[in-house]
Amino acid sequence: MNVLTSITVLGLLIFFHELGHFLAAIFQGILVDGFSIGFGPSILKKQYKNITYSLRAFPLGGFVSFPDEDSNKINKSNPDLLRNRPIYQRIIVISAGVVANLFLAYIILIFNVSTVGIPSEPDPGILVLAVQPEKPAFQSGLQAGDKILKIKGEELGSGDEAVSSLVKEIQKNTTEEIQVTILRNDIFKDLYITPLNVKGKGTIGAQLQPNIKKETFKTKNSLELFNFVNKEFFSLLTKTIDGYKGLITNFSSTAQQLSGPVKIVEIGAQLSEQGGTGILLFAALISINLAVLNSLPLPLLDGGQLVFTLIEGLRGKPIPEKIQIAITQSSFLLLVGLSVVLIIRDTSQLIVIQKLFNQ
Repeated sequence: MNVLTSITVLGLLIFFHELGHFLAAIFQGILVDGFSIGFGPSILKKQYKNITYSLRAFPLGGFVSFPDEDSNKINKSNPDLLRNRPIYQRIIVISAGVVANLFLAYIILIFNVSTVGIPSEPDPGILVLAVQPEKPAFQSGLQAGDKILKIKGEELGSGDEAVSSLVKEIQKNTTEEIQVTILRNDIFKDLYITPLNVKGKGTIGAQLQPNIKKETFKTKNSLELFNFVNKEFFSLLTKTIDGYKGLITNFSSTAQQLSGPVKIVEIGAQLSEQGGTGILLFAALISINLAVLNSLPLPLLDGGQLVFTLIEGLRGKPIPEKIQIAITQSSFLLLVGLSVVLIIRDTSQLIVIQKLFNQ
């Protein structure tokens, strides 16, 4: 059920992204001839005001179709075609999906904070969320649920600063053993971890977060509510952007942390076990990730289409079709290849973890 919930949430977020494109076109009077929920063969189909609405066999996401895509059935000089509209209107349509996902994430955070409240200040230490099999953290005996309180005998403190301090210490130690003091089942224990050297930086293969209390308190007024939501929203957005930047500046290290569809569904299933709050957090995180991902300047994504449109605006004419096709095909192979690698990697990790639990 948790897996089904995470898949449903992911599908709804992609659908909301496409809905942004659809509404941006409709409100500007741009011709749209189709709006589909899902992919594959149609299960239900209804035409209304020259737009075909359909529900398809695989309800993960959706797509918007424009008459421009079928040149044999249209008058190419029609001013209401997307390609005949001013550059700024086309940019609005292209950008609307990203804006829709960011807006949705912000609304989700407002709803979550309004109903659940603001979390209390974090306790001292760092909480271990997950440990990757056969990595240094796993080999040292570190387990999910452990609370790391000290490193080399010194208190780590609390909050994001504590996590940052530990990560920096790990990254600069690529050969030396690090002593950490953990709390597990009310028992203090010292562990010794030797980070793995990846491109000159140490890594231990553990997912960490501040040791946050479960207690929350209601916001006193709207100002406190929006101050907290703004802080959380821009923190999530900044961290997501930094993660994608790492693919360029430090690909080998960042690629190890990159999650594919299987891992995303697994994370969603884990968060959904926490109830409504976990599902909302998962939805906000993935919605922001979809926005940032689609902003990347790859032809198959909104960012790539935006680049093509901006270049057309500067040149006064579209990029030659042969060049667009060549770039798009290369982008397709890159995205498909990356997706396949991530799916294989994430699936194999899940199999390893399952075997460990079954031993």
